[in-house]
Amino acid sequence: MSPLTTYPLNIEELLRACILEDRSAQKRLFEIYAPKMMSLCRRYTRDRYEAEDVMQDGFVKVFKNLSQYSKEGSFEGWMKRIMINIALKKKTKKSYTNEISGIEEYNHISIMPDIFSAMSADELLVLISKLPEGYRNVFSLYVVEGYSHKEIGKLLKIGESTSRSQLVKARKMLQEQILNQQRQAV
Repeated sequence: MSPLTTYPLNIEELLRACILEDRSAQKRLFEIYAPKMMSLCRRYTRDRYEAEDVMQDGFVKVFKNLSQYSKEGSFEGWMKRIMINIALKKKTKKSYTNEISGIEEYNHISIMPDIFSAMSADELLVLISKLPEGYRNVFSLYVVEGYSHKEIGKLLKIGESTSRSQLVKARKMLQEQILNQQRQAV
């Protein structure tokens, strides 16, 4: 029996072993959460290589700070916050200020939310990854992670109104990309 099979999927036991720096337990924890964390990291990065770097840095921080996990809320949620924070710290405020111009032109555009439901998650992830960095981060934090514009503003060090406008422009760009794909398919 391999060392990995000695750890049940009971997360509390696995976390205790990881705190004791048991390498096989750490490997098991990584194997359990890496696919979800990679998907999360991809939403905040341009490509797979950058996402892998963020995820690796995230797991290092998770293992280093595991004893500080307070067990309030889910462990997965705690890990997600670490991964998101690392991804966003690699970015600069400059990416948001460069994308602020042109806000006014999108204020009166109606977004068709149903257009997104016709796509698979992978197709949408590819389109999201093509968005400018600021749009992509705000869209992911708001739509996928459920952060409020106030929380996004604090996290990204931008104004709430900037967060709102970035979201509107991100949705509009995604909608245009989807419509272009549909036109090309016909």
